[in-house]
Amino acid sequence: MDVLEQINRKPMPEDTPRPEGVKNWRYAPGDIAQLWLDCPDTGTNVISEAVLRELDQMLDQIKGEQPRALVIRSAKSGGFAAGADIDGFAGLRGDRAVEMLEQGHAVLDKLAALHFTTIAVVHGATLGGGLELALACDHRIGVEGVKVGFPEIQLGLHPGLGGTFRLTGLIDPVAAMQMMLTGSSAHDRKARKLGILDALVPERHVEAAIGAAAAGKLDHDSGGLRASAMRTRAARSLASTRMRSESEKKAPNQNYPAPYALINLWEDHGGDAKEMQKAEIASFAELLESATAQNLIRVFFLRRKLKSDGKGDDGITHVHVIGAGAMGAEIAAWSAMQGKRVTLEDVALEPLGKAVKRAAGIYDKKHLSDIEARDALDRMMPDPDGLGRARADLIIEAAPEKLELKEKIYASLVDVMKPGAILASNTSSLRLAGLVGAVPDPGRFGGLHFFNPVSQMPLVEIVSHEQSETRTLDRLAAFAAGIDRLPARVTDYPGFLVNRILGPYLMEAMVMLEEGKDKAEIDRAALAFGMPMGPVTLADQVGLDICLEVSRSLRENLERPMADTPDWLEKMVNDGKTGRKSGEGLYNYDKGEEPPKAPADDPSETIIDRLILPMCDAGVECLRKGVAQDVDTIDAAVIFGTGWAPFRGGPMHYAKVRRDVERRLTALAAEHGDRFKPDAGWSSFG
Repeated sequence: MDVLEQINRKPMPEDTPRPEGVKNWRYAPGDIAQLWLDCPDTGTNVISEAVLRELDQMLDQIKGEQPRALVIRSAKSGGFAAGADIDGFAGLRGDRAVEMLEQGHAVLDKLAALHFTTIAVVHGATLGGGLELALACDHRIGVEGVKVGFPEIQLGLHPGLGGTFRLTGLIDPVAAMQMMLTGSSAHDRKARKLGILDALVPERHVEAAIGAAAAGKLDHDSGGLRASAMRTRAARSLASTRMRSESEKKAPNQNYPAPYALINLWEDHGGDAKEMQKAEIASFAELLESATAQNLIRVFFLRRKLKSDGKGDDGITHVHVIGAGAMGAEIAAWSAMQGKRVTLEDVALEPLGKAVKRAAGIYDKKHLSDIEARDALDRMMPDPDGLGRARADLIIEAAPEKLELKEKIYASLVDVMKPGAILASNTSSLRLAGLVGAVPDPGRFGGLHFFNPVSQMPLVEIVSHEQSETRTLDRLAAFAAGIDRLPARVTDYPGFLVNRILGPYLMEAMVMLEEGKDKAEIDRAALAFGMPMGPVTLADQVGLDICLEVSRSLRENLERPMADTPDWLEKMVNDGKTGRKSGEGLYNYDKGEEPPKAPADDPSETIIDRLILPMCDAGVECLRKGVAQDVDTIDAAVIFGTGWAPFRGGPMHYAKVRRDVERRLTALAAEHGDRFKPDAGWSSFG
């Protein structure tokens, strides 16, 4: 019996038994043994302490059987493994963290030391600990569509189960470091080109590739001359200096220690795998105790909590979007990419054509294959006559922020929408209470507030009003989660949640400009705090016209005082100087003026407090008013809706840690006016 015939006779993973006492693995012994990772009660594998402990047990058994080769695969259709079990290590500290890491390393070292050929067949998401498991094998065969990477840097960490020395020892070490420092993934062809994969094949050719590896006919490209050169400390030091400089631009050392710990690790020990392994364990354990890592791990759990709020069946297969402007086009493109059938309506043909081009650009950036992009575009149908209105399960109104226009659209839907269909508005500045009187069915109406650009910003506010049916809100939340967005449930309130909190940040910057402060100084102070962009830059990015609308809406509808809008801002908008989209705003882009990208070395703490603390205060107000159900929802919504300094854990968490926010607001109110007066909710805020 030849190798290929042996493999073809192997049972399918669901038919392969779990050995006695083993919960996470299935095993098919033989000349070419197959070990399937299959974590119970979940659709996704993670590398947990139990997974590694059972693998250790299985390797002892398989070692005694001495097969010609061992194949490690995943029984999950979605991917090989999504990474390490964060629940399992989030609370670890000190010696216990080191002990657990050493145990994990020992298991993967045992796998790497086996005297017979080991082959990892990886598909879908192969990340973090999952990739580290694959790297401990002799060969890696990728199934088309595979995505490999180390996202640990996003948690304030670096790889901790051998990834640092195994990846830098396998491929060009500089390319390996770039992957780990950025947390970026390598999709199938790139992973093959880098040398992480020894073969990249369609599913139907996996057996043949396994046969080639088992027969010793699968070559591996070792990192070449670059890898040899980087074995010297001098070469690594030179490369490390460049890496630190690049990292400082995006992740300053004072806020994000992990990239610099990783660079030091490689620079000091990159020529000695054993020493690098020891240093990796110590460095990971130390980073795990840092405030940055703990806050970023908290953000991971916040993301998971939002996602869980959208569990359930949305009952939505056909989405109809009214309005093919930037927001409507992105909503349509993203929904189609996620498998929904979409019709896109607009009163003019030109925006529909632009929307199709925009969708193609999004799909290219998201690394869709030609076939996947074609299928997504086929699902997104321009609909100038609005024929999709009558067939849609969900109609999303994404028209301009004009009450009369929206009311006209809603009136035209009466007796057109099919029974059970939901109508949702993407409004960002209008209260639902002012819109609900015009809708066909108030119980099946809600807010579905996406953030721009939809393809990059993961948050969607699910906005309720007094007449919303619970089932409608549940379906909207499930729809958002189903298209891979994060649903945050909020109540109808001026600015809802995110814009209510973001508004003071933007408007205080306008007040400072009115006072004569330098716009670059304001932006650089915000960057130093950790914001993704300064408020002046953000105002230009959002559009000064939209900022003006939101500012007016908040001032008119909030009980508390807001900063006055400077007259010159209204004049700029009237003159068509609305920001980056018009070529000129607070910065003049047409003349080559670009906002600062580097944070201030010695930022003004007063500027930071004037920008940031009103956001914390607005969060307390939203909590007191019941706009959001809890502190976690507020922090998650602001982080995922605005990019708010994630390493600080969110505005509410920051206020708790800082502890003097109410007192500092009182001092700012005495100096700058009642807009800084602390909300009444501080008295009950923990």
